[in-house]
Amino acid sequence: MHVWSKRPSAALVVAMVALFVALGGTAGAVVTAAVPLAKRALVADNAKKLAGQTPSQLVSQASSQAATVPGPASTAAGLVTRKTSSASVGAGTGQVFTIACDSGQKVLGGGFSSDGPLIVAVSSGPTDDATWSIGLLNLDDGAGHNVTLYATCIK
Repeated sequence: MHVWSKRPSAALVVAMVALFVALGGTAGAVVTAAVPLAKRALVADNAKKLAGQTPSQLVSQASSQAATVPGPASTAAGLVTRKTSSASVGAGTGQVFTIACDSGQKVLGGGFSSDGPLIVAVSSGPTDDATWSIGLLNLDDGAGHNVTLYATCIK
């Protein structure tokens, strides 16, 4: 299949260039006239918000406010607690343990640590909104091991 294509004439190319220059020049003139007006309006609006205070006054005001308001880290630290409980897993046995948050708290997560290397978790998850369950298995047939259970709770 053969496609015929015509080239635009020189007059058409010159006319298109003139059109784009004319349109671009008008748009540029509008933008350059509007930008200073927008800048002045922004400065005036910000001056109203700052109530005529100097930069040093603003810095001292912000510093004094920051000292009295608790930050997010200190606020969150008071909301989260960790509950612990001790237990033991007999030699070659498994058992499910639960650890509960205080009244009015919700459980976020849980876990365990062990004094023996052969204790494995076979299940771990929330039982309800305030309790975490951990299924532990002692692979050591010769000895029982102590475990510490953990639950992270939030007020």
